[in-house]
Parts: sequence; C-alpha cells; structure tokens
Amino acid sequence: MKKTLVLILGICLLFSCKENQKSKIKNTAVVYFGGDILTMAGDQPNYVEALVEQDGKIVFAGSSQKAMETAGKGHKMIDLNGKTMLPGFIDGHAHFANFSAQAIGAQLLPPPDAGAKDIPSIINLLQEWNTPENRTLTGWIFGTGFDDSVIEEKRFPTKHDLDKVTTDFPIMITHISGHFAVVNSKGLEKLGISADTKNPDGGIIRREEGSQEPNGVLEELAAIPYMLDAISPKTPEANLKFFNAGQDMALRYGYTTAQEGRAMGNNDLLIDMAEKGNLKLDVVSYVDYLFIDKYMDTKWNSKTYDKHFRIGGIKLTLDGSPQGRTAWRTEPYLLAPHGATPGYLGYPAIASDDDVTAIYETAFKNNWQILTHANGDAAMDQMIRTMTKAAEKYGNEDRRSVLIHGQYVRDDQLDSFKDLDVITSLFPLHTFYWGDWHQEIIGGKLGQKISPVRTALNKGLKITIHTDAPVALPNLMRVVWTAVERTSRSGKVIGADERITPYEALKAITDWSAYQHFEQDTKGTLESGKLADLVILDNNPLKVKAAEIKNIKVLETIKEGQSIYKLN
Repeated sequence: MKKTLVLILGICLLFSCKENQKSKIKNTAVVYFGGDILTMAGDQPNYVEALVEQDGKIVFAGSSQKAMETAGKGHKMIDLNGKTMLPGFIDGHAHFANFSAQAIGAQLLPPPDAGAKDIPSIINLLQEWNTPENRTLTGWIFGTGFDDSVIEEKRFPTKHDLDKVTTDFPIMITHISGHFAVVNSKGLEKLGISADTKNPDGGIIRREEGSQEPNGVLEELAAIPYMLDAISPKTPEANLKFFNAGQDMALRYGYTTAQEGRAMGNNDLLIDMAEKGNLKLDVVSYVDYLFIDKYMDTKWNSKTYDKHFRIGGIKLTLDGSPQGRTAWRTEPYLLAPHGATPGYLGYPAIASDDDVTAIYETAFKNNWQILTHANGDAAMDQMIRTMTKAAEKYGNEDRRSVLIHGQYVRDDQLDSFKDLDVITSLFPLHTFYWGDWHQEIIGGKLGQKISPVRTALNKGLKITIHTDAPVALPNLMRVVWTAVERTSRSGKVIGADERITPYEALKAITDWSAYQHFEQDTKGTLESGKLADLVILDNNPLKVKAAEIKNIKVLETIKEGQSIYKLN
C-alpha cells in the first residue's frame, strides 16, 4: 500500500513538473519588419528596422540582425510592406461608454462626417431610423451630433421640428457638444417636463417666447441626466449590441486604450463588460464627483487593470460648451444664445467656490487623480483659485491633475497651470469643426487663440490632445491633422502661431497621453518591456503632406500582441 502511494505521488509530481514546464514555455515570437516602425521615443523621430513581440510584450526594437537573434528559432515574420507602425493610440479625453450611441443612433453630424446639413435633413434621418427594431433598443428614437453652428438655419431644432417625425414615440437628439438635448412633445411628456417645471441648478429648460411652455431644448444639467437614460439600452441583448458597436468603432480608429471621461451610471456597463470578458482594449474610467461614494471604494479604483478595466480617478465639470455658448467667460459673448440677457457670460456648473474647493480637497486627500472640464476663462479662474487651496493643504507632488478642453484659456492661466503642474489636454478639433463659429461668437482675435497648443508647449506644460468623442468621431488622425494645420471648415487658418509639428501631435496621442494616465512605463512608445500595443497605418503622418494626414487609415490595431481589428 505504501509503495503504491509513493508511486501515485511520483506520477502526480511528474505531471505537475510537466505542467509547470509548459507554463514557462514562451509563445512564438513575432518579428515585424519592412516598414516605417516609428518608436515615438525621444524628442525627435526615431525609426527601427524591426520589432519583436512575444507574450504580449515588446522584447526588442532595433536592427533586423539583432531582432532575428532575439526572436530565436521558429519565430513568425510579418512584413509591413512599406506601411507604418506606431504605438497604439491613447486618446487624451473621450467618453468611451457613449461611443455606442454614436455608432448605433441616427447620425446627425454635418458633412463631411454625415448628412445633417439642415433641419429637414435631420428630420429625414430620424424618420429613416424610426423602425420598431431600433425603437426597442432604448425605448426612444434618438440621434447624436446635430450642430446648430453649421446647419443652414443656424438654430436649434425644437419640439415642433421633431414632432414632424412622430408624436407617437419619444424622440431625443443630442448636440455635438454633448451639453444639450432636444426632445419632441412625447419626449417632454415622458420626462415629466412642463411649464411648471423649474430650471435645475446648472441647467436651463428653454421656453416658448413669451411663455413658460418648454420648446424642447434642454441645456446642461437640464439635459445630461436624461440623455444618459434615453440613449441607454434596455435589454441585455441591446446592451451587448450597443457596446460591441462602440468598441468596434474605437478599434477602427486605432485605440488600444480608451478613456471614459465622465463616468456616472454608465460605469456599471463598463464594469459588467469587464467582468464578462468583453473588453478588447484597456478602458480607464474617471468617475463624476457625484458618484464618488458608489465607485471609488471598490477594487476597480486602481493603477492596474483588471480584465482591461480600471478607475483612474474622478472628474469635475465647472462649465459647459463654448460652441454651445454655455462656457463661463469673463467677457460677454458677441453673439448670445436664444433668450439670453445683454452681457451674457455663460454660467458656472457649480457657483460656490467653497463647494469646488471641497471637491479638490477630497481628491487630493485621497490621492485621486482629478480631471477638470473647464472651457471658459472664468471657469478656469475658479479652477485655479480652488485647486491652489487644495494643493497648499495637501501637497501637489506628481498628482497629474488635468485640465480638459481649456478652449478659451488665457496665457496667464497657462502660467498658473504650469505652477500647479496641471497637464493641459486641449481640443484642437475645434479649429476645424467650430473655428469659423468661434470668430462670430467671441471675435476674431480671441477666436484665433482657441486650443493654444503651441503656446502651452512653449511655456513648458505637459500636454495631450483629444477627440472628446462622441462629440466628434473618435478619429485620431483628424485630431493630429487639426493640431498641425488648424484649418476651419471654410478653409481659413485658425491661429497659425498655435500649430504644432506632426511628430508633436503624435506624441500627444501616444507617449504624452500614456504619461497623463500614469502608464508611461507600459505604453506610449515602442520600447523593450512595454506592452505590444500597436497600430499599423497605410501612410506615415511624418512623410505625407500635412493636408493628407486626415485621410490616413488604420489598417490594423494590435493589443498586447493580438490583432483586434483589421481593415478588410
């Protein structure tokens, strides 16, 4: 009996050793060669002849001869055929959980992104989308991306316009800024908004002229909570369809790390998708300060990913949209929105400095990274005043606080952000989408200074650039192009002195963005030991004419060595 037991244990140990040996065997190495492999390491462009990937990491980037030696026997060779390889893209700021609404809903973006050039075309697009199958997804007819600054009528649609689509079902369309919504009469009824409904703090329900009757247009906090409900899927099947559509769109544009830049209830969706293993790329979420109690004391609040998801910190919003004229300014808008009083400045999201200071102190005390949305210079004055108090109280070493957007930032405020060690994540897409509009609403001189990326770099600030998708399509090549050319829809150059080089723009969506997210040790450059997060482009942004950068296509997106998107 004893001999038999010893024999059984011996056999078990033998199999155990074999299993351990198997676990130590590395996967076949992959050698990429034959194209422009741009590492993005350093201040100047650096190309290598070959890159070796193994077990999801870069194990070598350099000469072809050394790559072959590193890869060893039996490795796989992939010829780039003259195409360009870069680190996977990391958007400085976006709203990943809402990509799905842009991918699924009626596309109401103006040309060249879609066909919503006027209100009749918006109505037609909604009528085409209005099918029983689509309505069951959320219970609403919905579309995203309409832009009053570009459509021919230069005004918001109202409930009367949307009622032409239908009065039997609720409709909601969201503004390209993400700060406004318009609903039809049925939508107002479903939301319980009537002439007796008061404006919420930080929001406005627009009214019919000369009365209190809502006209269907909802601003800021009168819109945003309802938007999240109206464009959220209502069944598990719809949930998965939505999510996959949004994720696939991100992969098509070369994302290997995406940001959810203002997580509220939609954070539950991201956690659920992570738990189910549905995330193909990394998603870092920043929780709206109102949801701190729900999410910040969980395992997801971490510097490391669990099933491709983590919470990176919190988000604070101090004002609204510049193109929507709800950004809070110190000088009046030249062209005020409908119903505004003379001298209109926009308005704060949180009026009390004490309340804002308390939010920063909570973040600093708990060592939570904080992202702050501020577009108007009055909002940034408030940010500087209140953050300074928190920094003096709790210290400010390597917090990597981030200014999001900063569209109307002044030069003296950039100096203050440098002193506070704030990373400025700017939004140069505005120069194309709304550059002409800014000239009208704030004037030509100030309008030339929107998204002052060159000034920020010259002052020594750390920067990133972003899409703010789904405000715009998550097309990072267009972001790079706008930062380089700063050309508006009409072909005018918006602030030639604020242009940056193609290489700097690429750094802002790779290396510098990895730093912003505390991930510079694993992402952002093609160097040994980092994750094999890669993107292959059909052209080299550093070698084509600047005007052609926007047309560059992503051929393949690779996450930790695995291909997660390939252009057919």
